[in-house]
Amino acid sequence: MFHQTTDQRVALFLADGCEEIEALTVADLLFRAGIPCTTVSVKDTKTITSSHSITITADTTLEELDPEEFSMLVLPGGIPGTPNLAACPKLMDAVASFARRGQDGKAVAAICAAPSILASLGLLTGKKATCNPCVEEYLDEHGAKRTWARVTVDGNLITSQGMGTAIAFGLAIVEYYLGHAAARDLGNKILYRK
Repeated sequence: MFHQTTDQRVALFLADGCEEIEALTVADLLFRAGIPCTTVSVKDTKTITSSHSITITADTTLEELDPEEFSMLVLPGGIPGTPNLAACPKLMDAVASFARRGQDGKAVAAICAAPSILASLGLLTGKKATCNPCVEEYLDEHGAKRTWARVTVDGNLITSQGMGTAIAFGLAIVEYYLGHAAARDLGNKILYRK
């Protein structure tokens, strides 16, 4: 773990069918960077089954916490993980609130198909964003200024393309909180080469 830490807290949401690499890579990188990250099941139990039938036990459930205790909400992709996240009204209310409150230090990060959740909530209209090719047209239809970058940061919104960009996505979150040098140093320590 790095000596550099922050009091900003990240909540990473898990639903049945989530893409486990996208979720766990982010959790791992935040841990290494000293950024507190809580994994949160959107079900009434802590145990979820990923899109590749891997069982993951979250730290807590959405019913047991107040999203306002966190500064960033992270949405991994995966099918049916993304639709399962979107079907959670409490989470969708929190995502919409956080995305609109960047001036209050709130942020949202979404990878793979999960940026489609932001689009469906009207949060990407006029915003730069990237996503998995499977939802590109959806972002276009909802007014996003879609990029083809591995990771796109527009204000308090961070989006990424998928499993193959999960490290870049996690490092972008580290950079958002701790700056470019900390993200670069962490990338070097894990032998990540751009």
